[in-house]
Amino acid sequence: MTIKKGDKVKVEYTGTFDDGTVFDASEKHGKPLEFEVGAKQVIKGFDDAVVGMKKGEEKEIKLASKEAYGDPNPMLVKKVPREQLPKDQDPKPGMMLVIGTPDGKQIPARITDVTDKEITVDINHPLAGKNLNFKLKIADIS
Repeated sequence: MTIKKGDKVKVEYTGTFDDGTVFDASEKHGKPLEFEVGAKQVIKGFDDAVVGMKKGEEKEIKLASKEAYGDPNPMLVKKVPREQLPKDQDPKPGMMLVIGTPDGKQIPARITDVTDKEITVDINHPLAGKNLNFKLKIADIS
């Protein structure tokens, strides 16, 4: 049985950057990644890669940033008046914040710069602009 759109799959994976640094692995989560193929539950390049694979099959893929999380969008980098932060916080570049949107969603934001008057936050996905490599193994298909 080969994987096709609409199948539910369980995939064991290890994700690395081009320099070999591991950024994520199913082993860290204690179970394979489970998703419906073609339902846009995972990044496009990962979704496309499992089509045609069989249970137990292994594959290595390289995804350019556009097939993964895309390129960073400069419109998603914003300056925020420092007074909008809680007074007891000491923001530093690299720290993460959670920003509430008008529709009630919460999104992570990384602080990229801090001055006396404002902080710069980047709400691009942390993996935007990065090429991603995956070693995949199909654990199950249903």
